[in-house]
This record gives sequence, structure tokens and C-alpha cells, in this order.
Amino acid sequence: MPMLDLPVAGGKLERYTMRAPRSFPKANGKLDRVAIAAAHVVADPLADIDPWLGIAVDWDKTIEYRRHLWKLGLGVAEAMDTAQRGMGMDWPMSLELIRRALDAARDVPGAIIACGAGTDHLAVSPAVTVDQVIAAYEEQCGAIEKLGGRIIMMASRALAAAAKSPDDYHRVYDRILGQLKQPAILHWLGEMFDPALDGYWGFKDHLKAMDVCLAVIEANKAKVDGVKISLLDKDKEIAMRRRLPAGVRMYTGDDFNYAELIEGDAEGHSDALLGIFDAIAPAASAALGRLAAGDSKQFNDILAPTVPLSRHIFKAPTRFYKTGVVFMAYLNGHQDHFVMVGGQQSARSALHLAELFRLADKAGLLADPDLAAARMRTAMATHGVVN
Repeated sequence: MPMLDLPVAGGKLERYTMRAPRSFPKANGKLDRVAIAAAHVVADPLADIDPWLGIAVDWDKTIEYRRHLWKLGLGVAEAMDTAQRGMGMDWPMSLELIRRALDAARDVPGAIIACGAGTDHLAVSPAVTVDQVIAAYEEQCGAIEKLGGRIIMMASRALAAAAKSPDDYHRVYDRILGQLKQPAILHWLGEMFDPALDGYWGFKDHLKAMDVCLAVIEANKAKVDGVKISLLDKDKEIAMRRRLPAGVRMYTGDDFNYAELIEGDAEGHSDALLGIFDAIAPAASAALGRLAAGDSKQFNDILAPTVPLSRHIFKAPTRFYKTGVVFMAYLNGHQDHFVMVGGQQSARSALHLAELFRLADKAGLLADPDLAAARMRTAMATHGVVN
């Protein structure tokens, strides 16, 4: 197996010997969990732009990756934070991404896709109003539904800035959900993912905020398919899951504890809408297939080794997790470069990427060890590590 020198703490290098990859059979038959991957975008590395200011997407590779996810039996959450929404991708480019992904989904029997609608084209300032937030949500939801898309109602930085009390959240969500053609997925994104969302639902205390979110869902349960919470706290997710109205799904957004939350307990389980499923898609598909077959042991045998990798990719500052997701796609040959929209490939250190490589290898997720090693050597060379 390939060997290469990787950096460790203290400015030193250690020789690492790769392991053989695992074989992950694609799930056959119907899964008993809804499993959706929030998908990343592939940048165009040769575009004549200023990378921190302009946006250039390789549309062919970006859509090809969505087809890869659908072939594995996973759904796609489009134009979410994993696609660098608000960290490189603006609303016009996100809408173009949504249009292209919806077009591609029509060619894939049974393809699941839902699309992020937010208010990111509305400038956040002390002067922003709740009425402006409503209008911004209406614009994005209308544009997506015109294309035939189903809505994921993303948390709004502008609403977090404009709201004076929980009543403002009720007003916004009641208004938007009441207009939608299909039931939506709500997304409660915690401040660890986006500091501008601190205090969402009107409270910094997550349990008090949960009460508000649950009241909004109860008032609109016919228009809510489910709620995805991304708080990285399994106990809070389970507590909320047990309080949801009948028929409303809990989509785990917990990239630290997803395996046990998806497996569930005697009182229920979570479905999945996860950024990490982009990076571990073959393992996720295989594990969910075993769970559907009643084999929880194999489910955990496949998925448990991916959790340390996910916790590393999503470590604080959590908002930079997209760098690790794209790096995994690069290592596994889904794109030919490690360049990101907004120059976000620089958001993680050489030490971080080296540990990611080791953890991915230990989980059996590097499908072609020779290719992964060659690409890792290339990446490390940009940091002065010569192999």
C-alpha cells in the first residue's frame, strides 16, 4: 500500500502507510430512513476571476456529483450551506445551481431533491425590517417553486437581526409556509455553523428557542415535512424529536452523532439531511441499506468508523467544514483540483488536512489508494512537504 510523509504537531513529519479501502455495496431496495446529502459545488479553477470576489462554478462536475449521490440512493439538498451558500455562493448563482440540479433530477427515476430558500440577497443591517425579510423569502421561494422545486426554508441572518421577539418568527414562518405549494423542510442552523444566527427563534438558550420552533411547526404542521436541526447536541435533538407532531420528520443535522440518531431508539429515530453524507456517500448508502435489512450490527460497523472523520471535518470553527468535504471529493477523484469558490480551500491547515486523510483512510473511504496518495502529495507540496 502507498506510503507518504504527513505533518504532525510540532512541525514534524511522520511516515504513514495506507490501508486497503473498504468495499461499500450500494443499498438495494427501499431504505426505511430518508437520507439526503447536502451537496457541495465544484469550482472552475481556470476562470479569469478574483477568487475572493468572483464566482465561477464547473457546472458539469457539480451536476455529475449529484448524479453520483442519486445513484447511491441518497437524496440531494441543493444550494444549502454545504454548497457554500453565504460563504461564496450568492443567490443568483444559487438559483442557477438549483435550476440545473432540478433539470438533472428529472432524468433520474425516484431522485429526491429539495432546495434551499433563504434571504441571503437581503443585506443585513440594523435597519432591516421583518417585512423585508418576508419579501425576501417570498422572492426565493417563488423562484424555486416556479422551477418545480420543493423548499428547504433556511434560517435567515436578516431575520435574526430584525426580529424583536419570538412573535416575529411566528409572523414570518406562518406567512411563508402558508403560501407554499408543498410541505417544506425547516432548517434550524446553530450559531456554531453561522455566528450570525446566534439567538435564532428569539432566544440564545436552545431549549427556549426549541419551544418557539415547535410552536411554529405545530401551527403549520400541514405545511411542514420535517425539521433539520444542526446544533451538534444529540440530547437536544432527541428531546425535540419526541415533541414533534405526528407525521413531522426530524432530519438530523448532527454531524457529530448521526449514526446513533439515525439508528434511533424505542421511541423513534431521525432521518438524515447531512453535509457529511456528501463526503461519506458510499458508506452512508451501504450502512442505510443494512439498517433497512434489519442488520443494525453491520449498520454500525460501516458507519461508526466515519464518525471520527466527521467530527474532525466539522470541528470548530465549524463553518469551515466545507473545505474538508471538498477535499474528500478531490482525494476520491470526483474533481481534478482542490480549488473552492471564494478561495475556501485555504480555510484549513496542512495539519488539519493530514489528519483528515488519516481518518478517511482508517474508515476505508479512500477508494483508490494510489490516486488518493498522489493527490495528497500534491496538496502537501503546496505547504512545503515534499514526498
